[in-house]
Amino acid sequence: MKHTERSGKKRTQRDYNLGFKLAVVSQVEKGEMTYKQAQKAYGIQGRSTVLVWLRRHGTLDWNKPKSRLTCNTMKETPAQKIKRLEKELSDEKLKNKILNTMIDISDQQYGTSIRKKHLPNQSNESGKNTD
Repeated sequence: MKHTERSGKKRTQRDYNLGFKLAVVSQVEKGEMTYKQAQKAYGIQGRSTVLVWLRRHGTLDWNKPKSRLTCNTMKETPAQKIKRLEKELSDEKLKNKILNTMIDISDQQYGTSIRKKHLPNQSNESGKNTD
């Protein structure tokens, strides 16, 4: 059973010239459209084709997914911003708690002391003359 029988149409691969790719990348990086909007607008078939172009030809770092910051954050109301920031704070607190727990477990299992020991307040003078 072939995949082409299911859809009824055979998919074709399109080759795009470098100028077209760079134009699409430029529009996405300027924020004029998202990569998904660019796919729809220009009829680009592959799900990740534009992302591959962004990684290869773009000036921004497209390798790691960004935190959920999009164009919508510019249009959010103060109440929405507060809610988003509270969620981010909650996520960071949870992350901090998890990391501290990991350090505690490591200290217990391996008999180490990973945490940085804070010394009592020291004066700025180190005993050396600066004359």
